[in-house]
Amino acid sequence: MIAGLKATSGGVDQIQLLSPEGEYTPHPDYPLEMSAEMLRGLYRDMVLVRRFDREGNALQRQGQLSIWVPLLGQEAAQIGAGRALQPQDMAFPSYREHGVAWCRGIDPTQLLGIFRGVEHTGWDPHDYGFSGYCIVIGNQVINATGYAMGQRLDGAVGASPDAGRPSEATIAFFGDGATSQGDVHEAMVFAAAYDSPVVFYCQNNQWAISEPVERQSRVPLFNRAHGYGFPGIRVDGNDVLACLAVTRWAMDECRSGNGPVLVEAFTFRMDAHTTSDDPTRYRQADEAQAWKLLDPIERVKVHLARTGMADSAFFDSVDREADELAARFRAFCIAMEVPPPERIFSHVYSEPNHQIEQQQAEFLGYLAGFEDEVSV
Repeated sequence: MIAGLKATSGGVDQIQLLSPEGEYTPHPDYPLEMSAEMLRGLYRDMVLVRRFDREGNALQRQGQLSIWVPLLGQEAAQIGAGRALQPQDMAFPSYREHGVAWCRGIDPTQLLGIFRGVEHTGWDPHDYGFSGYCIVIGNQVINATGYAMGQRLDGAVGASPDAGRPSEATIAFFGDGATSQGDVHEAMVFAAAYDSPVVFYCQNNQWAISEPVERQSRVPLFNRAHGYGFPGIRVDGNDVLACLAVTRWAMDECRSGNGPVLVEAFTFRMDAHTTSDDPTRYRQADEAQAWKLLDPIERVKVHLARTGMADSAFFDSVDREADELAARFRAFCIAMEVPPPERIFSHVYSEPNHQIEQQQAEFLGYLAGFEDEVSV
């Protein structure tokens, strides 16, 4: 605990494998096969994701995007969970999961249409096992639970190797603020009642816009799971190895039919809630400074350097790759064309829908009313 500030540690119950000083300690309940290649890959993921996230933030400030939702500080929580998933799994994000999208193979440029306000989403969820971003707080959690129930009814949970298909599970991403929403509570009640194979992955970044988490819950969030009747685990959300190991265990539990599980990744939002927010109006600067010492990328870098798993040439190559990605991200954004107005009505339903067709006709008619003004 820091005097006058909130805790920067998740307490004795928190699972941690890699300390802020870069020291690795295996955990008996969450084993992890370590290799230099795996560690370098996790480091590269986090650096590249942070780089295009910063570029997205800058592009919004320059008027290229309507809004941006930063993930700064939450790279380990997202990359660790994202790399724990298997191709057949399904993920339901909120609107901040750029790192998980990266892990599911979605190119970062596919995010840009959403934040310029010209696309519902930039990908087919079935192609990537990654649903569209959800703006409504907590709504994706109840959707994920329903999808997981479908996996169970389809016989995709606990399938034997002879079944001809791998076992599946679902993961729902949400923040601490969403735990105050009715949808999340309903999803957890349903999942417990029907053993839905869903991992509830809460990134507790400690601020629901301007409301601190202690104003939302009298107990640590992971303890709420016991009330629903399934396991709850708190993991160091700035430790990518712990997030990977715990999420991998939780997904395996769900694939084998022992779900659901709640994982609370204890982390901190280093930037604003969105680019429409000013965190200096409601939180102390010292709090963010304290969390800088727990940076998720730096602790992996220290470990790689200390153990000789990576040298300066590797770190330089990752930095160059990050710069190239940021340049491509920026160029794509600036060159984006304005889609025709009927585009926003496409792909709402797989088949023609009368109500959507009527709404499109009304909208196009509304726009046509301005043609005379433009010609004058």
